[in-house]
Amino acid sequence: MTTPASIESTERGLRAQAAKLLVFAASPAARPARLGFLGAALITAGGLGAGSTRLHDPLLESLHMSWLRFGHGLVLSSVLLWGGVALMLLAWMWLGRRVVDGTATQYTMLATTAFWLTPLLLSAPVFSRDTYSYLAQGALLRDGFDPYVVGPIENQNSLLDDVSPIWTTTTAPYGPAFILVAKFVTMIVGNNVVEGTMLLRLCMLPGLALLIWATPRIARHIGANSAAALWICVLNPLVIIHLMGGVHNEMLMVGLMMAAIALTFGGRPIVGVGFIATAVAVKATAGIALPFMVWVWMRRLRDTRGYRPVPAFAFATAASIAIFGAVFAVLSLLAGVGLGWLTALAGSVKIINWLTLPTATANMINSIGGLLMPVNFYAVLEVTRIIGIAIIAISLPLLWWRFRHTDREALTGITLALGVVVLFVPAALPWYYTWPLAVLSTLWQSRAAIALIAGFSTWIMVIFKPDGSHGMYSWLHVLLATTCAVAAWFWLSRAPEAPAGEPAGQ
Repeated sequence: MTTPASIESTERGLRAQAAKLLVFAASPAARPARLGFLGAALITAGGLGAGSTRLHDPLLESLHMSWLRFGHGLVLSSVLLWGGVALMLLAWMWLGRRVVDGTATQYTMLATTAFWLTPLLLSAPVFSRDTYSYLAQGALLRDGFDPYVVGPIENQNSLLDDVSPIWTTTTAPYGPAFILVAKFVTMIVGNNVVEGTMLLRLCMLPGLALLIWATPRIARHIGANSAAALWICVLNPLVIIHLMGGVHNEMLMVGLMMAAIALTFGGRPIVGVGFIATAVAVKATAGIALPFMVWVWMRRLRDTRGYRPVPAFAFATAASIAIFGAVFAVLSLLAGVGLGWLTALAGSVKIINWLTLPTATANMINSIGGLLMPVNFYAVLEVTRIIGIAIIAISLPLLWWRFRHTDREALTGITLALGVVVLFVPAALPWYYTWPLAVLSTLWQSRAAIALIAGFSTWIMVIFKPDGSHGMYSWLHVLLATTCAVAAWFWLSRAPEAPAGEPAGQ
């Protein structure tokens, strides 16, 4: 029961946190936060015209701002948006130098996240049109269709206007938990795209909150720097701009997966498996973490309850399967759907870009081999993708067996397994790289590692365009992205390091 005393205590706590945030905002430590806030505000402003905007936008028309989407207005919008991206990248690098020299604290990261995120909560979707597909798939379930059987095209409504044509006939590749979220959003806002986008973005906030909660706990568990981990996996532009600005359900999946790992490390494996099951019910990739968590649970049973290794493994495996199955069944029952979404996972083959090794290899064979002889690109692509799937199928069990001895090894195994999946699946998108980066953030924190992560993240950020397309077939765009990436790597690789033996900010 809530009492006046508890309410008053809560209010005092909120006032204290607000006062602490105001003190931080005025301090020198907040300079990257203020710069990133300006960048996020510019992205929000530029996104009105140059983002992944609606084909027909009555809101802009009613505000007499449709000119931002065409001609000189589009040029202005693009300059604002890319200027905002540049400022956010600079702010992230600036903060990264403080991570390297050990002066950044965990509170600095948390407060900076609030600064950078706030303007983006009001932005149009940027760098992706997926949010429109989410709404259309949620409307399918709302209107009595099975989104695992039919595509959005079967449910004629105004939401279809903004769904990318490639996805209008594709069934939903997402789990029942996320389809249920999308359904509730469309039940609340109807077919209103603007309100639906805003509400969907708010639905991603629990994923971000879980990531912020779990990452420092995992880092402390293995003796890593929590501030550095948050810099890599929360403040990374791939998370702030792509996952939150672009409204991607990876935000929920990654947050739930990291929370599951933190809970399992903290001695609560039953709850942890439940969180993994929920993460899989958002997007299947999170299931990669479960077999590694079985090892963690097995070791707890062996070390704290005296189980022998084989009975401990058998119990952890059986319990994990039972808990996973129960949670997943409940979520499927609530959504009123089956397992048809698993067959839709192959829909990503429609995407062709250079972000995965099979597709990049096929492109290179086509480009170089085509100079010497005729090349059937799609035949080559099919072969390279089959090889990629084979590599994944062979690698995952080997990684699971190799990295089984300690909690740190379990994290390493999850990171490598997710990395193999992202690199060798038929197709990938920039935000897919947030999967391994989330776990990697607690493992790879040297100056060299931070510089490489900064360079890689910058390249992925710049190579994609605000409307969701990419520039990988433009040598000028590739050169620009590569130059920015090298500059980011160089700046952080030369950052002064904390003196030996001096504890980094936690």
